[in-house]
Amino acid sequence: MPTRREFFKSTGGAFLAASSAGQFLGCAARASQSSQSIGVQLYTVRRLMAESVAQTLDRVAAIGYEEVEFAGYFDHSPAEIKNLLGQAGLTAPSVHVGYGVLTDQWEANLDTAQEIGHDYLVCPSLPRELMASAEGYKEIADVFNNAGSLANERRLKFAFHNHAGEFELVDGRKGYDVLLEECDPELVSFQMDIFWTVRGGADPLEYFDRHPGRFTSLHVKDMAADGSMVDVGQGEIDFERIFSRRDEAGIEHLFVEHDNPADPIPSIESSYRHLISLEF
Repeated sequence: MPTRREFFKSTGGAFLAASSAGQFLGCAARASQSSQSIGVQLYTVRRLMAESVAQTLDRVAAIGYEEVEFAGYFDHSPAEIKNLLGQAGLTAPSVHVGYGVLTDQWEANLDTAQEIGHDYLVCPSLPRELMASAEGYKEIADVFNNAGSLANERRLKFAFHNHAGEFELVDGRKGYDVLLEECDPELVSFQMDIFWTVRGGADPLEYFDRHPGRFTSLHVKDMAADGSMVDVGQGEIDFERIFSRRDEAGIEHLFVEHDNPADPIPSIESSYRHLISLEF
């Protein structure tokens, strides 16, 4: 049985060569990976998704990605999205949903997630007005706990994705710390965005130490010396150091993302190339 590292070394080049030749590979050409295979957040390729979801998923799969995380369905029904994923040989374990739907349209979003086959629904940002105080963060945690409880009833899971602002002090405490304390670990997990965590002045490993098992996925982004976002491998973040603690952290999924890439397909291909070269 090949190791995860051996698998990537043996198959990554073939996937990338096929991508360059414009050949799109289906799931029959893929071997199974571990639960921590490399995925991509489709927000990175949102412009292409708006033009053609089907073609974009095919291009993502041709690079070698096996998992995707959605950030909108671009006017496609859940059945259509599920079908397009199957045609591309991809799975979508996760989707981002806005904070507002957690109290307004949550049941409908859970229905959609179940139909498509998501495991996680992830809140990607918070209302600024609630981030101004510790009490506001506690209110957020109450909403999160309720959303997580309802998700669990459907055998789904709920998580929160951070930016840098959650690491600012409010009433003498970091908002992120308030959420970790107030959110029930059985109901709410955390999707750590590595770039925004580091940009916020925090060390991911410190959080893994203090809250083991609570970080079920990562957004993998790199940061240059000037603090700007760059493709993975083009910056200064030590990903091997972070990934080496994946078991302690509880990480199940890695999603590459770049918020505003100059050219999205070369960006996610470059990031993929770098990640498959790492020892972790």
